[in-house]
Amino acid sequence: MNGRALKAGGHAGAGDLLELVRSGRATTRGALQQATGLSRATVGQRLDRLFRAGWLREGAGGPVDSPLGGRPSITLEFDASHAVVLAADLDTRHAGAAVLSLTGEIQAEHTGTLVIDDGPEAVLDELGRWFAELLQKAGRQADAVCGIGLAVPGPVDSDTGRVVQPPIMPGWDGYDVRGRLARAFAEHAGGRADTVVLVDNDANLMAYGEQRSGYPDCAAFALVKVSTGIGAGVVVRGAIYRGIDGGAGDIGHIRVPEGADALCRCGSYGCLAAVASGGAVARKLAEAGVPAASGSDVRDLLVSGHPEAMALAREAGRHVGDVLATVVTLLNPGVLMIAGDLAGIPFLTGVRELLYQRALPRSTAHLDVVTSRLGERAGLVGAGALVVEHLYAPERVEERLAALGV
Repeated sequence: MNGRALKAGGHAGAGDLLELVRSGRATTRGALQQATGLSRATVGQRLDRLFRAGWLREGAGGPVDSPLGGRPSITLEFDASHAVVLAADLDTRHAGAAVLSLTGEIQAEHTGTLVIDDGPEAVLDELGRWFAELLQKAGRQADAVCGIGLAVPGPVDSDTGRVVQPPIMPGWDGYDVRGRLARAFAEHAGGRADTVVLVDNDANLMAYGEQRSGYPDCAAFALVKVSTGIGAGVVVRGAIYRGIDGGAGDIGHIRVPEGADALCRCGSYGCLAAVASGGAVARKLAEAGVPAASGSDVRDLLVSGHPEAMALAREAGRHVGDVLATVVTLLNPGVLMIAGDLAGIPFLTGVRELLYQRALPRSTAHLDVVTSRLGERAGLVGAGALVVEHLYAPERVEERLAALGV
């Protein structure tokens, strides 16, 4: 339940009952009574609201608890078919978008060129077009969309959904991303202009998607994305850790001695991203006469086994591993995941070399250093999950049921 405490003393509402069913903690009327202390009649009344909204359904009969036999208890299930979520994941030069079920399955997806430097007006308008095409491909109507999630390669104030001083997103600082994307969805797909839109940093949402889908029992999970830039996402006890104003995890701008003469896109010298990101590796390859302009170009060279790209990726991994030794000592995560364009064997080898050399043995004794399971879909899955958890949180369920008149 992501740390949310259940209301006691007979005050549990319909949203709390839905949370119990969704989490699997109580999936029969009797179990709900026991978990909440509510009477049979009150549980029935509150479940009726969820049935009328189309959010719950009855499943198969459960086991018979009594040794004397009798009819099996009817189980309750979250009906994930009543709505879908739209999600998009922006990188510097390309993007992905998808229609997802409320349980995270991708029903339709699209990837293509979308240049973040073109600015928010053009980029978000194009996403609206992609969403319209994806809904048609998935066979869903715009009115089935309950919310939109967007991952961006920069720090985000999660309260406002506005990007805050992003080093690699010129023209996006302070822009009303939520409002513009909702309007683009309305203009191109026929959706509601007040559709809920949630925006977060891409590494945060990748971490959220990976942790929920592959490591749900990991209480401290860290993901490092190394593409054109470098960023990290941290999930603690099932919730994204963002810091005070969304700046947590911005490790690409930690100063490193090796980068004293390297100018970063943020305007400073010596940032980790200036010496060890996919963009930095691409620059070094270009200087050596190898055609490369971005992290995705480096990824393609690594896939083909290009020796110079592999050597530079391993060197970059060592720089990142040196910084991650401090991160691991501070956070003590159970899983450290390496993701992004450089997340292959050469880079991971470099990370491990310096990480295990510099970090205290106590910090790495129970640490798994792994690569992404979801790949390029991680941000989409995380963005979709963020929307679902927001809209079906107990307090918001009560608001939405009241708005539906049930």
